[in-house]
Amino acid sequence: MPRKTKAEGRAPRRGRAGWLKAVIAIVVCGAAAGGVAVYRTVSDEAVERPVTTDEAGRLALSRLNLYQASPVAVTLTADEGGGVSIRVDGVVDYRTHRGVGRYRTTGASGPMDHGLIVWDTGGLGLAPDQAGSGTTGSPGSTGGPGTDAPAWQQAEHIPRQGWSPRTYTADPLDAGLNLLVQLGADRPDNPLLLAQSGARWLGRDRIDGRDHDRFAGPRAQGSAPDGARSPLTYWVDGDGGLRRVTMRMPGLGTPTTVEFTGRQADAKLPEAPWLTG
Repeated sequence: MPRKTKAEGRAPRRGRAGWLKAVIAIVVCGAAAGGVAVYRTVSDEAVERPVTTDEAGRLALSRLNLYQASPVAVTLTADEGGGVSIRVDGVVDYRTHRGVGRYRTTGASGPMDHGLIVWDTGGLGLAPDQAGSGTTGSPGSTGGPGTDAPAWQQAEHIPRQGWSPRTYTADPLDAGLNLLVQLGADRPDNPLLLAQSGARWLGRDRIDGRDHDRFAGPRAQGSAPDGARSPLTYWVDGDGGLRRVTMRMPGLGTPTTVEFTGRQADAKLPEAPWLTG
């Protein structure tokens, strides 16, 4: 299980939980009629500004595009504080709102822990990873996949008692997984609502040979002080494809980062035995 550490200066769990609910509200905001005018001119200067009509439209489409592309390969990196970081490499299916992958915990002195991880909108489950153990299949199972099998194949063969389930906390890994599984949507957002709620253009970056506009997301009530940026930043390409999302966490200097690296068409995510009775 990923180890927990208490970073100095970290916000109290109760306060962070309320903040997290507000952040999640950002990515599930519905369409609304009306709104304010969106800027239609683009400055050549790399200065933060409100989004243009085109930019608001691409940002609004990014969640739908992610949903339609799923299952998609993802990498999540979370700073737990105290020199401890966790990386999750996995796959998310936005039609079922489930994810599966491998996690690896690293501390100041090197590797600490690793295993399989599955998650959905209600929580997560952890299990030992058979990769590198010199065995075939999973504990308590027969005919399971070999150690070179992808995480989604190994997870399918782990019995219910092999998982350690828990609901989400407000710590960085859990907050990142909770956000990640809700980023895709089966319909576009309302671009006027995004602009009205404070979405802003921050700059442009080149990732893997492709240009991406960097946006501060809209602000849900309670997610940021009045006039401050959203804790969420999105990297969106010219077609409305979402490439990266970062989330700033209270009390931590390094944001949680999610990278989307393409469709994983052959992945079949397991059912959710880690949360059943």
